[in-house]
Amino acid sequence: MTSHLLLLVLFAFFVSLVFAVLMRETPREQAGLGARMFAGFVFAGLVLGWLMYPLPL
Repeated sequence: MTSHLLLLVLFAFFVSLVFAVLMRETPREQAGLGARMFAGFVFAGLVLGWLMYPLPL
């Protein structure tokens, strides 16, 4: 069974890849922006998930 964490990482990877390619010109700038965006997406997803965990269903 696929975990939510794996889906979060896959989504963050592909979205940051597309945004980095569209927003920067050189491969070095694309890699830097993509890495920062990927880390930000994963960090934000984990923090928001952790904050919402105690909320009732």
